[in-house]
This record gives sequence, C-alpha cells and structure tokens, in this order.
Amino acid sequence: MAQSTGPEPTLKQGFAAGTAIAAGILLLVVGALSILQGISAVASDDLLVVGYDYVYKMNTTGWGWIHIVLGIIEIVVAIGLLRGTTWGRVAALVLAALSIVENFLWIPYYPAWSLLIIALDVVVIWAISTYKPVTV
Repeated sequence: MAQSTGPEPTLKQGFAAGTAIAAGILLLVVGALSILQGISAVASDDLLVVGYDYVYKMNTTGWGWIHIVLGIIEIVVAIGLLRGTTWGRVAALVLAALSIVENFLWIPYYPAWSLLIIALDVVVIWAISTYKPVTV
C-alpha cells in the first residue's frame, strides 16, 4: 500500500527554500554593512573608540580594509548562494563563520555594531545549514 506524504514535505521544502533565500539576502546585507563599516574605519570616523589594553589592537585603517575586502567577498558569495550553487552554500558558511570571528575581534572598536553583525551571521549559518535542496 502506498503511503501518502500529503502537503507536509512541500511545506517544509518551501520553508527551507525561503530560509535559503533569506540567508542569501542577509549575507548581501552583512557584506554591504561590512563595507560601510570598513569605510568608516578607513576614514577614521569618530564613532570608533578602542581602549588602551586590548590584546588584538590594530590600526583602524587596517581593520577597515579587512572589513571592506571581506564585505566584497561576502556580496559575491551571496550572489552565488542566491543562484543556488553548491560553492555558494559552502563559501557562505565559511564566510559567515569568519565574519563572526572578525567582528568578535572588532567588539572593542564598535561593540553594538559588532554584536548585531554576529547575530546576523548566526542566522545566516542557521538558515544555510538547515536548508536541504530538493534533488530531482
């Protein structure tokens, strides 16, 4: 006797595909925000402040360029993720994890912003890792 799967698998796949699209869009946003954050650091904006006893202290211009380069790469990978490529999924997971580390090290310079980006990266990782593409 054949089992009826009903509408549940379709609903689950639709939700999973929605989270993958959301992850791609979030990664685009994180990339754009990273570029803007990097520009702010390179321009020596007054928003950035660092204490004297920070272990990972680096020139804000150096940090700015790191943010800009990572942001550009995140945007390229987000486009690959939105197109449904396997390399886009893998690279997005790696870049989101790298972005978490980068923003953890950036916390003393701009704590609220760093924590926001870390939270967005966690959502990106969750959305990508829970998505199972339909194989036909």
